[in-house]
Amino acid sequence: MSTAIKHDYQSTRRYVINHDIMHCTAEGVVGNHLYSARALGLSEPWDIIQLHPDLKPLWQDITSHYKRIGLSYSENVIWDLDLKHLMMHVNYQPSLFYFGPDEYKYWGDAEWLETVDYINSKNNFMTLADKLGIDVPKTRCFDKVGDIDPDTLEEIVYPCYLKAAVSVSGVGIYRCEDKEALILAMVRFDHEVPVQIQEEVKTETFLNLQYTVIGDDLVRLAASEQILDGFVHQGNRVPASHEPWEAVDAMAYWLKDHGMKGIFAFDVAIVQTKMGLRFPAIECNPRFNGATYPTLIAQKLNIPTWSAITLSTRHKNLAAIDLSDIEFNSKTGEGAIIVNWGTISLGKLVILLAGSPAYQQALAVELDARL
Repeated sequence: MSTAIKHDYQSTRRYVINHDIMHCTAEGVVGNHLYSARALGLSEPWDIIQLHPDLKPLWQDITSHYKRIGLSYSENVIWDLDLKHLMMHVNYQPSLFYFGPDEYKYWGDAEWLETVDYINSKNNFMTLADKLGIDVPKTRCFDKVGDIDPDTLEEIVYPCYLKAAVSVSGVGIYRCEDKEALILAMVRFDHEVPVQIQEEVKTETFLNLQYTVIGDDLVRLAASEQILDGFVHQGNRVPASHEPWEAVDAMAYWLKDHGMKGIFAFDVAIVQTKMGLRFPAIECNPRFNGATYPTLIAQKLNIPTWSAITLSTRHKNLAAIDLSDIEFNSKTGEGAIIVNWGTISLGKLVILLAGSPAYQQALAVELDARL
C-alpha cells in the first residue's frame, strides 16, 4: 500500500458530488446547510457538484479566487441538494460526505451502508479493535446508559469521558472530573442511549489518519495533526510529527474488505510512556471529515506544508475580504486558500495556510487583522 498517490479526484473518473451534511449532523447547529460549499475545491471540471441555493451569491467571488490561485473546480453546478441526482447521471459515481440510510435509497449499496453503520458506533469500534489487536484507551461500553450501576461508578478511574456511542462534532461527549460529574453527565442522556466510559488519554497531540478506497485498493491518503479546542475539532496541520499507520492499518483493511468506499479516517493519540511512544486509536470516522477538504486541495496544488483553521470574520460576503498579496501563489507555494466559504454569512471561514510554520503563523496574524 503506497503513501504516494495521485488522488482519485484527479483522475478522469466522474462524480456527482453531494457533500450536504444535514442527514448526519447534530440537530440545532446553525448553518450546517451551507457546508456543501467546501467540496468545490476537491471537484474537477468533469464532475457535477450539488450546492445549496443559498450559496449562489458567493459563486462569482469564490470561483475568481480559485482561478487566481490555479485550483481546478467544477462549473457543472446543480443548485439543489436532493439526493435523487445521484442516480440521474449515467457513468457518474457518487461522492458523498457520509453514506447513510438516506443516501442508500438512491445509491443502493447494502454492504457499504452496513459497514458505515457498524463502525460509526464507538462501541462497535472498541469491539473490533479488541478483535484485531489494536491499541485503544481503556474503555467500558454499555448498551444503554441505564446499565451503568453504582459499582461501576466506584471502579472508574477519574477523570474520564462519557461518550454517546454515536456522536457528531463532539456533541454527546462529556469530561467527568469525578463520580458526581459522571452522574450529572449520565442524566443528560435518555435511558436507552448506548454510551461508553473511557479513560482520559494523557496527551495534547492527536492525529487524523485518512484512508481512501480506490477500486479494490486501500490507500493511505494523509496523516495530519489535529488542532483542537477542548475535544472539538478546529483544524489540522501537515506534516504530522508522527505517521503511525501500523496502529490502524488492520482495521482499515477490515473496513475495505467489508465494503467501505471512499474516504474514512481514524483519530489516534500520541502518548509518551516509560516504554516509549504509544498510539492508541480513539475512533473511526467512516466518512469525509474536516481534514479531508484541505488535504485534497493541498494535494491538487502540491502543497507539502500547511495548516487549515476555522477563523471568525466580521464580513458577511467574500467580496469584502482582501486577500491581495497574501492569496496562495503557486510560484512561492505560500498563501491563503479559502476552503469552506459557505459559512461566511455566519461569520466564519475555514482557510488553508500554505507555507512554512513560521509563515503560517505570520499569515494567521495578518488574516485575523483583515477578517
